[in-house]
Amino acid sequence: MRDTRLVNLAKMLIHHSVKLKPKERVLIRGHYNAKPLMKELIDEAYQLGAYPYIEILDDELDKHLALGYEKEQLETAAKWNMQKYDDIDAVIIAYGEENDAEMAEVPMDKHRLRGQAMKESTFFYVNNRRWVLLNYPTRGLAQKAGMSFSRFEDYLLDVSSVDYQKMNQAMQPLKELMERTDKVRLVAPETDIQFSIKGIPAVVCSGENNVPDGEVFTAPIKNSVNGVIRFNTPCPYQGTTFNNVSLTFKDGKLVKAVSDQLEKMNEIFDTDSGARYIGEFALGVNPLITEPMGDILFDEKICGSLHFTPGEAYEEADNGNRSSVHWDMVLIQRKEYGGGEIYFDDVLIRKDGLFVLPELKGLNPDQLI
Repeated sequence: MRDTRLVNLAKMLIHHSVKLKPKERVLIRGHYNAKPLMKELIDEAYQLGAYPYIEILDDELDKHLALGYEKEQLETAAKWNMQKYDDIDAVIIAYGEENDAEMAEVPMDKHRLRGQAMKESTFFYVNNRRWVLLNYPTRGLAQKAGMSFSRFEDYLLDVSSVDYQKMNQAMQPLKELMERTDKVRLVAPETDIQFSIKGIPAVVCSGENNVPDGEVFTAPIKNSVNGVIRFNTPCPYQGTTFNNVSLTFKDGKLVKAVSDQLEKMNEIFDTDSGARYIGEFALGVNPLITEPMGDILFDEKICGSLHFTPGEAYEEADNGNRSSVHWDMVLIQRKEYGGGEIYFDDVLIRKDGLFVLPELKGLNPDQLI
């Protein structure tokens, strides 16, 4: 029996997220356990008169490949990827990971080699094709969230299906305010950091590229970041989860890092020169995502949160920072997480996770649910 929730999710992804049109080509990438959703996506694409293509992901096979990566091998794969992305109009990625630590055994130099080789093709489709990324419910994700599988399945489909049109409208005043702002100050326990976002566009994220969604992002002027920020959520990257992360910046550059796995963290920050500069600053507003689960697709959308991202800046909000790293790190400022304030040009805009300016109160959870 077909699950009507998957039918509706497929319709949203095809029509709202990637806005597929007749005769267009859509690449549907996903793990095998996301097959029920992928079938609905194929059917919906055909019903529209579009052309779907399928690519199956397998983390265990990818790990075995990664352990032996060589530059020439990856250069060939990157050329194939570029041709593939050049040939299609849209990409839908349905991750169904059962174990996000599968790649933890891969040496850092192999991660770095792959990141450098695939950077051009990856950022080509990110910046030149319509795309959306989502997580499919798995037992591995349910365990990370501390829920039974059936409860997590309901939760994921609920948070993925919020009223994104209503959210989009409520985000517009924040976008406009961010684009008028010069100086930003973030304050929280063990956090006091300042930077400028003057002249950098702000981008509304309401279900077009991520599902679940709910953030508005921009980027700091590259050399403007000064101060300390301590993240109160797990910071996963490349199969490893880092805890108790604190970063200190001077004139834009990361000069000191603290975590429970400092040596491995510094290996990531030494990937290239851009990894020690910030490429994104964003505020999370999804009213149904309230607690961290160690999966960034969810955690960066937590209501009352912000994320600060060492590495590559997106072309939509570009501060010129280039890197093969893009590492979203999340700080929750709600009262139960220690509270905190955000100031734009010395004016308080959010306190303890709730917006205080009248034009922004539509983004508070009681207004979006």
